[in-house]
Amino acid sequence: MAAAVLHGLVLAGGRSRRMGADKGLLVYHHKPQREWVADLLGAVCAEVYIACRAEQTADIGPPYRALCDRWPERGPMAALLTAFEAQPEAAWLVVACDLPLLSAEAIGELVAGRDPGAEATAFLNPYIADPDPLLTIWEPGIRALLQARFEDGDASLRRALGAARTRLLHPQWAESLLNANTPEEKAALEQRLQKPLGD
Repeated sequence: MAAAVLHGLVLAGGRSRRMGADKGLLVYHHKPQREWVADLLGAVCAEVYIACRAEQTADIGPPYRALCDRWPERGPMAALLTAFEAQPEAAWLVVACDLPLLSAEAIGELVAGRDPGAEATAFLNPYIADPDPLLTIWEPGIRALLQARFEDGDASLRRALGAARTRLLHPQWAESLLNANTPEEKAALEQRLQKPLGD
């Protein structure tokens, strides 16, 4: 079947309470992380948006595009549903902004393994032994399932992957899935950045 056009969505609207600072504004690669992730997605996506809260939009300017969460404080599923509402015919490559080791190779691996006939294509994250919803391609056909679960009070994208027709990939670049939610995790991954990925 013909694949839907692929758009990118950087998840950057969280409050970052555990980190104590906006994770999207942390700098690991010479620019704010949300912009660095958007640049990576721009190489494989027709359009890229940064999902954010209303008060963040003033700080997101060209060439970056803000997409304000319609349901603030409701997490990543709310951001994805906002994206589907804006562009319902698109597939969305969703990436969290807190992945300092994210690589173009990992994104390319996900895109190359995409199954447009599935509802999602995701990596099996070896660190959590579960599909990882925050580096995933979500096809247009999953929107109804997500909306129903969201309205029923279940906003877990990980559980949604388990309920959907999901193509699971075993990542070659697994370190790309490591996230930094706390200052301690940030420091550890900053040290890891000093070494070539894969070492």
